[in-house]
Amino acid sequence: MIKKIKFGIAAGSVCILVILINCLLFGKLFPYSPVIVGFSRHELASTVVYIQRGADTPDLSRIDGLIPDVENFHKWKFLSKPRIFIFKDKKSYYQRSMSRARFCAYYNGDIVISPWALQEAEKGEISLEIYLTHELSHSLIHQHSGMIRAFHYPAWLLEGIAMYSADQMGTSWYPSKEQTCDYIRQGNFMPPEYFKTGKEDRIHLDVEYRTTFIYSEFACIVDYLVEKYGMDRFLSYVKELTASSNHDQVFKKTFDIEFSDCIQDFRESAIQGQHAGKQSSHPDDAQQSRSGLFIQ
Repeated sequence: MIKKIKFGIAAGSVCILVILINCLLFGKLFPYSPVIVGFSRHELASTVVYIQRGADTPDLSRIDGLIPDVENFHKWKFLSKPRIFIFKDKKSYYQRSMSRARFCAYYNGDIVISPWALQEAEKGEISLEIYLTHELSHSLIHQHSGMIRAFHYPAWLLEGIAMYSADQMGTSWYPSKEQTCDYIRQGNFMPPEYFKTGKEDRIHLDVEYRTTFIYSEFACIVDYLVEKYGMDRFLSYVKELTASSNHDQVFKKTFDIEFSDCIQDFRESAIQGQHAGKQSSHPDDAQQSRSGLFIQ
């Protein structure tokens, strides 16, 4: 009986190990695998790009050249070269990616690119640079957070700063700053703390594209914070959250106002039209202007 139990435990352990290895090499844990099978490796100055055999190869210098701008905007350096994975077809991408979105940044800082994203970029439907700048913002914050804290990092802020740093409002399907404020004046608003929680679906939004409006709304909140408090103070808040899970406490300490009160102030500003027409006057913005930089 004891032998059977031991055999059962051993067999179960082997099965779990086989499943884990399969997930790492060919499944959803692929970006966490130390061994990459079926991809060619291209180490560049600032990134490491893996291209699946049979996949189209974009201009890798365009991808690598985004890193300095991302680091300059965040005033942070990548701790290691981000790994970027390019796939040959939807089947391979869906097999290995945890997301069905065009791009996905993992908590370890790795980024996967879908084959249709490259096709859309080639047709001029999206800007590869803008989308990758967005994902690289996630990657940079994830690297500095570590995988556990990255999981708990405020989702709305992660998307807001990525949108803002990539100057993504008003491109592709994302409403511009002015359009977003118009939507807010019409009664549309996603409370940031509801984002990616069970409460999110309770909020009705009468907008053309729900997700892109939400992302642009969060970018507007980031713009409001930068405009009111300055880039240095805002980035201090962003960075402190990589070491603390108490968002509201960090927010109050940084900006000397409760988060809920600040969000209410932002919403009122948007409704009254005080925010939509303004651009941040912080001196860094003159040096780091992102408008039109990455449009193809």
